Amino acid sequence: MKKDFPFSIFTFQFFAFVKKEFHHIFRDRRTMLILLGMPVIQIIIFGFALTNEVKNSGIGVLDLSKDAATTSLIAEIDASSYFDVHQNLASYKDLEHVFREGKIKLAVVLPPHFDEDLQHLNTSKVQLIADASDPNVANTLTNYATAIIMDYQKTITNDRKLPYTINTETKMLYNPELKGAYNFVPGVMAMVLLLVCTMMTAITIVKEKEMGTMEVMLVSPMKPLMVVVAKAIPYLMLSVINITSILLLSVFVLGVPVNGSIVLLAAESILFILVSLSLGLLISSGAESQQTAMFISLVALFLPTVMLSGFMFPVENMPLPLRIVSNVVPAKWYYIIVKSVMIKGTGLQTIWKETLILAGMMLFFLSLAIKNFKIRLA
Repeated sequence: MKKDFPFSIFTFQFFAFVKKEFHHIFRDRRTMLILLGMPVIQIIIFGFALTNEVKNSGIGVLDLSKDAATTSLIAEIDASSYFDVHQNLASYKDLEHVFREGKIKLAVVLPPHFDEDLQHLNTSKVQLIADASDPNVANTLTNYATAIIMDYQKTITNDRKLPYTINTETKMLYNPELKGAYNFVPGVMAMVLLLVCTMMTAITIVKEKEMGTMEVMLVSPMKPLMVVVAKAIPYLMLSVINITSILLLSVFVLGVPVNGSIVLLAAESILFILVSLSLGLLISSGAESQQTAMFISLVALFLPTVMLSGFMFPVENMPLPLRIVSNVVPAKWYYIIVKSVMIKGTGLQTIWKETLILAGMMLFFLSLAIKNFKIRLA
């Protein structure tokens, strides 16, 4: 009995400590969110975003024949879950326009006299034109389309002694050699700028708050806006150097050309840098420690940038809720801009919407950050 008594005290003390730790966890809502909410969020994002399939991709159809056979073939393509036929084109000029605007990723061109050639010559052609700025998606889409056309060929052949033959001709736009760097470079630019600018700005300002020097700066004669701008300028300059080095390596080492205006690309990059800096300032205004600022920057920005920007996985593959969430990820819009200007050679007339969205995000984040800094002075 004497031996059991110390053991009972130890057990009681042990469970008392366990109970106390549970109380601490339950009181801290942020800890509860991380422990219970983060696994749910991650399994949803990873489960729906991480897939090699390509679904619901917008495609255009240029039907120069408009006969029964082409109508039937278009219906077969549209019935597939992989494609969404929403562009009926009138000419090759329309084809170039919709590709540059990013409205479609694949075009199916049906030549004149398609049905007539099948009936009299037992053969006809179909041209598949893909946007190869993302070579993996381009390959996947052309393979899907070719398989559907082959199935259609078998359907109409039946038991004929001279079977119909539909030959597919594939053309890759913007990236004929299907180099992975054409897709890799814009994504890396978005990731590097967002993470470096946001995380480093947030950590630096939180460090000032931890040391007590930020309050001294805010009560100085200088306005809070000037304090915020002064903290962000060094990271703006360093980010410009990062962009320059990435572009130089891309062109001279990886062989990725800058087909559009270098001035426009630089201006859009600076705009995205300002968005990232504003977001870093906003995070720093709410974080109380460097660890918290780093955690928010990495978890809240890194995963959405990789998963929901379209860099690694096509956004159109995802369920509607994730597609909606992707619209608030700044990297998504910058990634579209870089691919359009750098790879496709388009101008401001095709990326004005994305530019306005980034400008709106910058003003929104910056105004919230400055407001929070003013509140700390009250």
